Amino acid sequence: MELLESLEKKRGRRKGKNPSLRSFPQLVATGFGLGYLPFFPGTWGSLATALAVCGLYQLPLPHLFGIHLTLVLFLFPVAWYCSEKTSRAMDTADPSVVVIDEVFGQSLALLFVPVSLVSVISGLVLFRIFDIFKPFPVSWGERLPGGLGIVTDDLIAGVYAGLVLLLLHAS
Repeated sequence: MELLESLEKKRGRRKGKNPSLRSFPQLVATGFGLGYLPFFPGTWGSLATALAVCGLYQLPLPHLFGIHLTLVLFLFPVAWYCSEKTSRAMDTADPSVVVIDEVFGQSLALLFVPVSLVSVISGLVLFRIFDIFKPFPVSWGERLPGGLGIVTDDLIAGVYAGLVLLLLHAS
């Protein structure tokens, strides 16, 4: 409880209303608190996701790609819903504490090639570049309303990063 209270105090520096981390959609939207880290919350969300994907592919399970794909498909509506709820609660179009969109986009980017240390690091860097600089149509995606806009720019950035990864892997 002290950790939650500490994180909630830090969010006071953010613009808009402050949601409670005790709300499940807001807890998910902030990456279980990662979005409250002091610098570059989106990068922390992407890094945590890259590490989680690495961990997934270390499991001795069959059909790991299928599991990864299922998680990505599941993440899109969850990210949309939780981002929508949190942005409304904070009265902010795209709160910086929301990192579930980066979790989704980074997971999507890493679907395109076999997972290795090189592909994960490359995918992390490429996804962050596309997410931060927002070349067209990434910039278009964030103009969509609410949670859909929060997540769509990361969907497009993830596809861009994945396609570049695929080209690099093929060469």
